[in-house]
Amino acid sequence: MSIKLHHKGQQDYQSCWQEMQDYTLARDENSADEIWIVEHPPVFTQGLNGKPEHLLLASDIPVVNSDRGGQITYHAPGQLVVYTLIDIKRRGLGVRDLVTIIEQAMISALAQYGLKAVAKAEAPGVYIQDKKIGSVGLRIKKGCSYHGLSLNNNMDLSPFSHINPCGYKGLQVTQLADLGVNIRTNELAIPVVNSIINALA
Repeated sequence: MSIKLHHKGQQDYQSCWQEMQDYTLARDENSADEIWIVEHPPVFTQGLNGKPEHLLLASDIPVVNSDRGGQITYHAPGQLVVYTLIDIKRRGLGVRDLVTIIEQAMISALAQYGLKAVAKAEAPGVYIQDKKIGSVGLRIKKGCSYHGLSLNNNMDLSPFSHINPCGYKGLQVTQLADLGVNIRTNELAIPVVNSIINALA
């Protein structure tokens, strides 16, 4: 089962989300799985279970109520976003299996740059020294996943202080640039996406 790869550049969150929904609802058992690589202009996205109190400070950054799992997070240029449009039913995977594949992809990619990251069973995502560097949020419809991961590379992290990231009060975030790794975001995409594709092979 091959996977189609799409480099979408910088794209508005709302239109990208709509496109993912449209693809997922229109697909059938013969539709190809796809991985989308994208960056978003500054936006807060609130997950399905998101609680309004986790937005601590109003600003001119838009807040979008999304249909992914999880709580509030922040996207901006300099953050790698990878969307996994996968027929998990066809591949015999559970949701947790896909979450683990995505987390391990970020962990193995970071290891290539000399960074030791871990996943936490009780708080999905990827952490370096208890600071969050990567997030996971998925939605499943018709046995197919959409949404995916975000991995902080070289962005303005200050808007994270406007929220309880992923619903955790006082959770600090970090990024590759603050850990001494300076690479382009599209370069960071390569080991992350390769790891996901290999795990699904």
